[in-house]
Amino acid sequence: MSVPYDDSVGVEVSSDSFWEVGNYKRTVKRIEDGHRLCSDLMNCLHERARIEKAYAQQLTEWARRWKQLVEKGPQYGTVEKAWIAVVSEAERVSELHLEVKASLMNEDFEKIKNWQKEAFHKQMMGGFKETKEAEDGFRKAQKPWAKKLKEVEAAKKAHHAACKEEKLAISREANSKADPSLNPEQLKKLQDKVEKCKQDVLKTKEKYEKALKELDQSTPQYMENMEQVFEQCQQFEEKRLRFFREVMLEVQKHLDLSNVAGYKTIYRDLEQSIKAADAVEDLRWFRANHGPGMAMNWPQFEEWSADLNRTLSRREKKKATDGITLTGINQTGDQSMQNKPSSVSSYEKTQGYPADWSDDESNNPFSSTDANGDSNPFDEDTTSGTEVRVRALYDYEGQEHDELSFQAGDELTKIEDEDEQGWCKGRLDSGQVGLYPANYVEAIQ
Repeated sequence: MSVPYDDSVGVEVSSDSFWEVGNYKRTVKRIEDGHRLCSDLMNCLHERARIEKAYAQQLTEWARRWKQLVEKGPQYGTVEKAWIAVVSEAERVSELHLEVKASLMNEDFEKIKNWQKEAFHKQMMGGFKETKEAEDGFRKAQKPWAKKLKEVEAAKKAHHAACKEEKLAISREANSKADPSLNPEQLKKLQDKVEKCKQDVLKTKEKYEKALKELDQSTPQYMENMEQVFEQCQQFEEKRLRFFREVMLEVQKHLDLSNVAGYKTIYRDLEQSIKAADAVEDLRWFRANHGPGMAMNWPQFEEWSADLNRTLSRREKKKATDGITLTGINQTGDQSMQNKPSSVSSYEKTQGYPADWSDDESNNPFSSTDANGDSNPFDEDTTSGTEVRVRALYDYEGQEHDELSFQAGDELTKIEDEDEQGWCKGRLDSGQVGLYPANYVEAIQ
């Protein structure tokens, strides 16, 4: 008995199932992807290592620059120490980040590289041995079933064609009955054609059902063979996944500085250094070393001596304090000059004092001519050294007529190198020549 033909039956529905012929290739490709993922992970760690190195270098450069600025700047005492501690933290952290970089490259990177080399074996003709083995295994397991599936598709196509032909024959026969022009012989041929088509439908159906039955019978074995090859691929992939997990845990340990004992020590020491800053202590120190607590050689009568008839150079004059030092005078005052070795000030780094003073007006650099600004003490000096353009780091207001005044950011020309007491000779863009503190400027690169 024939079955009604339906055009929709012949429409193939695409399937993404693993069991479809050729869909095992995704599993095979996963092996190649595993090799690429190893390379990707190595590149990832390599980039992070470069970032760690660059960050460490930036911290070191920042710390070096600011340590010099703080040491040469006007900050003093325990607060200066605290500031230096803040800057020094960067140097210590920089060392830890260099250790992180070394661990990522020397341990984690190399570990992945060695595992990749052991797990994947390249072939002379390209590709990997593991990929070819999986490909061959799947192809062998699928070949018998794929052959029977092809036979089923051919039988189905023949059966559906016979059904279509039968439907056309029946339609022609029905139309002929309403056509009076057809003779009995022609009607008989149409009826025979219908009968023949019905027989073809039955034959193709039988063949189709037989092929489908054989395919169904071979399916369990097909599934078993495919499962076996797939499980081997799963085991290979499991090794890679477990290895990646292990490596990433190692990377986490190397990146997590919070678990490094030295990291905690850095910030514990920093906190102690900052808390040790004492404003009262610094003010007391400044009073004793640069304020009313300093000792003073008050003027007293002394006999004339040829040894005292000595002229101070301009350079010695500029490095003197605002007062005048005399020889042979008894000391009085709150206390003698005693500097605290633990609280060295940047003031001390640049201060110096003359040893003698002369009352000879003709040779005295403090004479009224200079004091009234009628002459420039630099007019007679000759330029020494190479002229260098510098930029002011801080504002400076000249305290004497032969000192320059400028603001932070101003540019000027250094025409004489720093002397032993920390002063340079320079020239403003306006043409004015004078002295200025060397630590108040930096060279323009």
